[in-house]
Amino acid sequence: MVKNTLISINSLRKLGSLIALLSVLAGCSASTSIQLDTNFPQVLAQPRPISAAIVFEESFSNYSAAPNQYTSMAIGNAQVELFKNAFTGLFDPVEFVGAAQEIQGQPSLIIRPSVREVQLSTPSENYLNVFEVWVKYNLEIRTADGEVLTTWFMPTYGKTPESSMASKSAAIEKATITAIRDAGAKLHLDFYQIPALKNWLAQHPEQHKQVADKAPGGVN
Repeated sequence: MVKNTLISINSLRKLGSLIALLSVLAGCSASTSIQLDTNFPQVLAQPRPISAAIVFEESFSNYSAAPNQYTSMAIGNAQVELFKNAFTGLFDPVEFVGAAQEIQGQPSLIIRPSVREVQLSTPSENYLNVFEVWVKYNLEIRTADGEVLTTWFMPTYGKTPESSMASKSAAIEKATITAIRDAGAKLHLDFYQIPALKNWLAQHPEQHKQVADKAPGGVN
C-alpha cells in the first residue's frame, strides 16, 4: 500500500511538471513583447585615469530586438544603464553622448557600442526547461584623432532556471537581464585585455599622465 502511494505521488509530480512545460511550450507560438527598464547597481571599481567618451547612438539607446516572428525585446534603456555603470568603473573622466558631434571634452578614446545580434532559444527549440538569450555586441574603439584601434566583438549569455517557467514573458525578461549583466562583467574583466587597446596604451603612456596631472593633487 505504501509503495503504491509513493508511486502515485511521484506520478502526480511528474504530471505536474509535464503540464507546466506543455503550457509554456504552447505559449511559445504566441506573441511576446518585453520592455526592459531595469536599474543596475553602481559598479564598485577603481577607474583608470584615462579620459573617454562613450557614444550611445539612437540605434543603440532605442534598440528593440526581434529574434523571431513572435518576440519583441526592447532592451535599449537597460543596456545604456548597464554600459554607463560599467564604463564609469573603467574610465575617469568619462563622458556619455548621443552622437560624436556632441563630445565636449578632449577624450583619449571614443567608444561606440552597437548590437550585432540578439538570439533567443525557447524550450520548444532546445528541448530544455529553460529560456536562453544571447546578445552580441560590437565595441568600436577610436582614438581622439579618429584612428580605429579595433572593433571588439563581445557576446553575452543569459538563461532562466527551471523555476522561472511560469510565464514566458517573465522568463525571457529574466534571461535577457542576465545576458546584459554579463556584458558588464565582461567589460570589467576583459576590456583592458583587448590586444589592440593594450598595445596602444603601452605605446601612449602620456594618455595616462595627462589625465592624472589634471586630477586634484596631480602635478601641473
